[in-house]
Amino acid sequence: MSSDNQWSADEDEGQLSRLIRKSRDSPFVPVGIAGFVAVVSYGLYKLKYRRNQKISIHLIHMRVAAQGFVVGAVTLGVLYSMYKDYIRPRLFNVSKK
Repeated sequence: MSSDNQWSADEDEGQLSRLIRKSRDSPFVPVGIAGFVAVVSYGLYKLKYRRNQKISIHLIHMRVAAQGFVVGAVTLGVLYSMYKDYIRPRLFNVSKK
């Protein structure tokens, strides 16, 4: 019963340290987050100068652009991971780490 009450190291890990650890594992995670923040920031800045466009249409375009950037970053991350795990070892006879 006492073993159920013990904390593991993963549960003591903070959000920032978890993000840093995951960024080392897959380097395109911070690129996706930064791109998402940049697209949303730019969209909110341009919200003031949208002319005759309805606000709902502007927000839809901003959401699609942000999602597209994140999907692109995830796709690049998957391609990089596939290259690192499958293609590079065959081409250069490099063992996995």
